[in-house]
Parts: sequence; structure tokens; C-alpha cells
Amino acid sequence: MRRSFDDLQLGSIELFCLAAELGGFTAAARVAGVTPAAVSRTVARLEERLGVRLFTRTTRHIRLTDGGHEYFEECRQALAQLVEAERRVTGQQLEALGTLRISLPTTYGHHRVLPLLPSFRARHPGVRVEVHLSNRNIDFIEEGFDLAIRARAQPDSGLIARHLEDAALVVVAAPDYLQRAGLPTRLEHLAEHECVQFELPSSGRPIPWLFHEHGQLREVVTRGGYCCAADVLGGVTLARHGAGLFQAYRFTVQPMLDRGELVEVLQPFAGASRPFTLLYPHARHVPIRVRVFVDFLLAAAQQWRT
Repeated sequence: MRRSFDDLQLGSIELFCLAAELGGFTAAARVAGVTPAAVSRTVARLEERLGVRLFTRTTRHIRLTDGGHEYFEECRQALAQLVEAERRVTGQQLEALGTLRISLPTTYGHHRVLPLLPSFRARHPGVRVEVHLSNRNIDFIEEGFDLAIRARAQPDSGLIARHLEDAALVVVAAPDYLQRAGLPTRLEHLAEHECVQFELPSSGRPIPWLFHEHGQLREVVTRGGYCCAADVLGGVTLARHGAGLFQAYRFTVQPMLDRGELVEVLQPFAGASRPFTLLYPHARHVPIRVRVFVDFLLAAAQQWRT
């Protein structure tokens, strides 16, 4: 017998998708404006109707089963088609409005994203852009962020990840430092030099420097009397004033290299990079302000990669 539209229990499917996207009943309840118990009951009724276990549950987490994952993908596509059909039928002209909350790494924000924001708002004046510059991990739901950019982003099933670029790394120093300490020509020479450290926020340990040697990527643990945390630009400033060698993203130091304030060293071992990724939560209806910013930034990233 053919099921009616009411039998499909569209609201139950939407709550199920929300719980799957956000990875929990509590997070789904917060967004939907209901209680976690209501979400749990709704999912249980849906499982009973389907005769399929959709989630495995522990006291702290839920995880889609194989059947749940398959059902989720089908439901997500169907809901997206419903939204698109409604737009086509109504001929609705949608405008990007509201506040866009973005979390950016300090260096990437200053050098890549912030300079683009006036151009973005000229196209979308109805969007207010709220920027938070920080290298720490964030909770999208708890802190209300729409987007984040991170280096070395870890896979997360609750987030959409869009690659922006592989940012080239270079080792630099001030000319006066090289006159005092000599020019390193081999990676082994780093042990004889003052190497400015940058502390990884997630671990509290200095980040190893990356090089290409004999066609292989090589990590080198360096040491020195200076260590910066939270902002890579602190290391650049120290290097520019003669503190020692520092490995930085090329886009942060290229103007100083062009002016002769810094000198690139160990060029035969250059070519290593780190990826930067744009992240935003899975959602049935991605807000227009998010969609237009994602498209805008991806277009800019094409130029960075050339």
C-alpha cells in the first residue's frame, strides 16, 4: 500500500537528520527547540517503524549504524531536494542576511581572510561579519560559529571540510643574524643555530619543522631560546629583529623577503607545506550567508593556489 505524506513523518526524519549531523540528541534538541528526551523518543519511534537500529548509543555519544548511515544519506538528499523544489516553485529570491561568525587562525586571518572582507560585504551588505582570531579548537554548536579555518584539520563526520590551499613553508632569518651565526646549508646545521620555536596550541609542544630531502618529507625537531605561542607572527617578528631562524608560511614573510628584511635559507630543502581547510557544520538548510561566503572564499583560494 502506498504511504501518504503524513505517514512519512517528515518532522521525525528532520530530527533524526539533525541528531546525525550534530552527533548527539542534546545538540539536536538545542537547535530544534525541544528537549533531548523528545528527540530520543522521536528517533526510537522512527526505529520502531522502520524495524532498523539507526544509532548505537552510549552514555555520552551516539553513532550511526551502517543502516542508519545509509538512511541518513538518503534522507539528507531528499530533504535538500524538497528545499530546492520549494525555491523553484515559489521563485523566491533569497538575500544573504544576518551575522556570520567566523573563527580564524591568527596568521591566516591577518594575511588571507581579513583583507577580503570589505569586498565580501560590498557584495553582501546585509551580512554582519564577526571575526574571532584564535588558534584553539572550537565547538561550533556551543559557541555559535558558522565557519572556521584551521591548519592540519582532523577529519570530523559532523563537519563539511573544503580544502583552501597547501601553504608553502620557508625558513628565514635577518641578514645581521646570518652575519653573526653563519649561513646554514644542510639540515644538520640547524642544531648549531638559534631556532625560534612555535608552540602547538593543542599539545603545548613546539611544532617540528618540515623539509623535503631526497624526495621525502622530513620532520626536524629544532631548539632555541625563544618560544612563541598562539600567534605565528610573533616568531616572524623575532626573526626579523635578529633572534634566529624561523620557519613560517611564505605568504606571511614574502613582503619582508622582497624588502631584504629577511633572507630565505635552506632553499634546496624547501617545498614542504601545511594544508588549510574551511570547516562548517553539516545542516539540512545551510544559511545563505554561509553558502555565499564559502563560494566567495573558495574563489579567492583558487588564486592563492596559482
